[in-house]
Amino acid sequence: MTTETVNRRKFLQASSAGLLVVGFSFSELAQAKSATSLRDAKSVAKDQLDSWLQIDKNNRITVFVGKVDLGTGTKTALTQIAAEELSVPFNSIEMVMGDTATTPDQWLTGAALTIQQGGSELRLAAASARIALLRRAAEQWQVPVESLDVKDGVIRQAGNATREATYGSLIGEGFKLQVDTKAKVKPHTEYSLVGKSIPRVDIPAKVTAEHPYVHDFRLPGMLHARVIRSDLIGATLQSVDDSRARKVKGFVRTVRKGNFLAVVCSSEWAAVKAADAMQAQWTAGPDLPPKANLYEAWRKMPMAKEEATQKVGNIDEALASPVKRVKASYHFAVQTHASIGPSCAVADYQNGKLVVWSASQATHSMQHELSIITKLPQQDIRLVYLDGAGCYGRNGHEDATADAALIAMEIGKPVRVQWMRQDETALAPKSPPRSMDFEAALDDKGNLVGWKGDFYIALNHIAAFKPLDFPLLSATETGIPRPGNWVGFLFQNAGAPYTVPNILVTTKHIAQTFLRSSHLRSPGRIENSFANEAFMDEVAFAAQADPAEFRLRHLKDPRATAVIEAALKKANWQSRVANSAAGTGRVVTGRGISYVRYNNTITYVATVAEVEVDRSTGQIRVTRLCIAHDCGQMINPDGVLNQVEGGAIQTVSRTLMEDVQWTGSKIESVDWASYPILRFPDVPRVEAVLIDRPGQPTWGAGEQTPTTIPAAIANAVFDATGVRLREIPFTPERVKVALAAAGKAMA
Repeated sequence: MTTETVNRRKFLQASSAGLLVVGFSFSELAQAKSATSLRDAKSVAKDQLDSWLQIDKNNRITVFVGKVDLGTGTKTALTQIAAEELSVPFNSIEMVMGDTATTPDQWLTGAALTIQQGGSELRLAAASARIALLRRAAEQWQVPVESLDVKDGVIRQAGNATREATYGSLIGEGFKLQVDTKAKVKPHTEYSLVGKSIPRVDIPAKVTAEHPYVHDFRLPGMLHARVIRSDLIGATLQSVDDSRARKVKGFVRTVRKGNFLAVVCSSEWAAVKAADAMQAQWTAGPDLPPKANLYEAWRKMPMAKEEATQKVGNIDEALASPVKRVKASYHFAVQTHASIGPSCAVADYQNGKLVVWSASQATHSMQHELSIITKLPQQDIRLVYLDGAGCYGRNGHEDATADAALIAMEIGKPVRVQWMRQDETALAPKSPPRSMDFEAALDDKGNLVGWKGDFYIALNHIAAFKPLDFPLLSATETGIPRPGNWVGFLFQNAGAPYTVPNILVTTKHIAQTFLRSSHLRSPGRIENSFANEAFMDEVAFAAQADPAEFRLRHLKDPRATAVIEAALKKANWQSRVANSAAGTGRVVTGRGISYVRYNNTITYVATVAEVEVDRSTGQIRVTRLCIAHDCGQMINPDGVLNQVEGGAIQTVSRTLMEDVQWTGSKIESVDWASYPILRFPDVPRVEAVLIDRPGQPTWGAGEQTPTTIPAAIANAVFDATGVRLREIPFTPERVKVALAAAGKAMA
């Protein structure tokens, strides 16, 4: 039985059809759907209207965006925006995403900016197109443009039935215009598509297993490769013996460039066997700090800079003689992306031109990076986006992309690189560790009057909106030095989100991390918000106040108040001091709250978590999450709900389970046993309240909910047990130790 004849698609088809036998090959279907032909290159200049839109004579519209849909539903939402602004039917638009030869560079897909930034750019381009076409019709008919209206892509003159023209009949050879940066967009009162839960365009094909992922993509004459890497961090390749690999049926050749080693075969299975047969000797790199003193070692790392992220009033005076003073420290583990499917890419190098099909969330930045690695001019490299598995942040997809590019250039034939599970879990970039220290002062009325926070964070080496240069494995292995970490802006959400008369928040930027690090969902915000909101709960307890009421007391923003009150209502919150109703049995229950305004500037989220804690095993079970979410004007409410639910569930996993393990210089987290993630039986009930704000700016929805989850769980555990958990993840072993130390464990 081979992967070519029995694969996940046949399994899914059989499962969904009650074991119906399907008489055609899904690998062939995937190949057909992946269409090896490429669109002709075109203008991609952001200021040119033709870079964004093409309209044919039949009124079919193709929209080109530099953003991609990472399974988040953004293709549907962006189509809604374009169709709304153009006044055309939703299904009249075909969208092309993330192709460097045909789409404008809109920076990466991430940072919750796809709709907020990418959608705003698209809206302006679509409005410019609509206005330009109305003006063309007005010029042709010699009538005032104010007398014209458009519906379903047809322009008509009021009171004159003979005056009618489609967009397609007016477009000619294109717009030949710049995007009007002052184009008047539609008011929200005229929306007919934006704000509606239109079904996602990608779901039907995914349900029927017809949707092609990058893993399914095939090219004629394509070969398969595996990259052989040491499981020792920083290892140097000393010698290679490929004699056994050469005996594998289907072996084509070995590729070596410095520390980069790969085997190329005629089939994927042959590549797997040949890689296993390859005999390579490696010299280990320096040991990593022992896990037992990770955070102590982290705090002692060389510091690049220290800066005040937030400063209000005089913190020294506030902390000098408080009625009550609270102190605590928090830690957040090194974690990995743990994508369900391993990374993959396909590359083809012909006639001095390189084309790579990749699941990278930053195809335009990868084009720049590949230019440096391959030494090809950037204009001779084309990145084409195809869906990947769990591709968000900087996981292994970019590494697989560079791997495929290098090998294709060496062999001059199309090549597919598929990582293995151990590659994905062990070798993909990690989030850096995090440590945070707090002090707070309360006055005699129980009000928070002083707040001090020190955050030990990894330095982000890249400035905003610059190419995302990054130390990809193949680059460092082939001797191309690259910048250090691109970890995201980890200082964000370090600042206190509450109104306090005296605040000092300091970020201490660590020059380099222990492991190759990158941004992981909600980078910085999730760790910082965990610490801020867990500490806020500790302060509320010191004040003997209900934790929700204490937060509301220190908030002035009505939208912040609204999300907290909405979450409380959904959860049927009963006011009381935390842990005042703790149970005494083996399994105790509690609830906790957390509030975040993302980056302290955009989307508002509040979450109430309900948990069960088994005092004999230390096992935490999150039973219910009540989440209130305000991202301004919603484009597709169902899409927002998808993001809220998905982000919450993933972060429960990160909070309770995920922690990269290592010994010496060897990563031990290589599979689902050594790096467990949340399983279906442990998924909590998620109940969301979506607060729509028609006419208000649209903000991101994907990264915001996760920021509230860890603290809500930590606070709920305290409510249930009276024990504070200050180090992520909250594993059963760690919980048992904390319970025992507090004398609250149960045999």
